[in-house]
Amino acid sequence: MVEDQVLDRAYAALADPTRRQLLEALRRGDARITDLAAPLPMTFAGVSRHVGVLESAGLVRREVRGREHWLSLQPDGLALAQQWINEQTEFWSVRTDALAERLRRKKGGR
Repeated sequence: MVEDQVLDRAYAALADPTRRQLLEALRRGDARITDLAAPLPMTFAGVSRHVGVLESAGLVRREVRGREHWLSLQPDGLALAQQWINEQTEFWSVRTDALAERLRRKKGGR
């Protein structure tokens, strides 16, 4: 399924602390890859590979301006992942509420 592939890429991208750090830095606004790479303890090529994972997951967009590569967050990049989380949360919330009610009734019946 296409949705499963999108979710897999999003969650795989978010699983790495370096990629999460890049996403957090981009919350302040668009940035050049070189500026994002500077504080990280790895080579520029390593950062570039992380950026590629984020791009393929649809979480960031790259724009080439002259010789510089700029990144920006993709606003809808996590929409499907958020929808999935919301559905799971709703499902489990209903289940735990039902369990709590059943336990209350069972305790009252004794």
